[in-house]
Amino acid sequence: MKFNYSMVNTTKFIAACAVSTLAIGLFAQEKGPLPPQTVATMDTAKYMGAWFEVARFANPFQNQCVGKVAANYRLQDNGRIEVTNSCDVANGPREVTMGEVKLGSAGQNTQLRVSFLPKYIRWLPVGWGDYWVIDLASDYRYAVVSDPNRKYLWLLSRTPTLTAADRQTIESKLQAQSYDTRKLVNTPQ
Repeated sequence: MKFNYSMVNTTKFIAACAVSTLAIGLFAQEKGPLPPQTVATMDTAKYMGAWFEVARFANPFQNQCVGKVAANYRLQDNGRIEVTNSCDVANGPREVTMGEVKLGSAGQNTQLRVSFLPKYIRWLPVGWGDYWVIDLASDYRYAVVSDPNRKYLWLLSRTPTLTAADRQTIESKLQAQSYDTRKLVNTPQ
């Protein structure tokens, strides 16, 4: 009986393809969901002004904030946006931090970058964080901001509170984008 080498090679090839496909599938699962969808576009001028933080995912750079968290956005002459964040702290004066927001790639104004580094070193390519607008009411009464990895999340409103209907709408949209809304911490206003 003659041994068929082409049959062995074909079997090895099929086995190698099966193992590779399985490995790629497992690797893709470990990566997690795709980045969240941002809103298609926004009117930058309408976004300017005061926003109240209604809720957020806990994060280390806001641990000192115990309430009345707010942000104010102002369009600058250079096309960037000045942001002033403020919050009440437990035993001290109200904390105020100034930063800068720059627009994303050409034509993309919902995937922004923000830095709170001192002005004189903001030219460095480090120290800029993602600021993605993933939900925005048509009348700009609320906005939801996150990052591509879903590590950070902020629910913002033009008023200190959201209506129950708006909160439910936001949370439903967040869950549809693979956010764990149980991690939201309400911000006392």
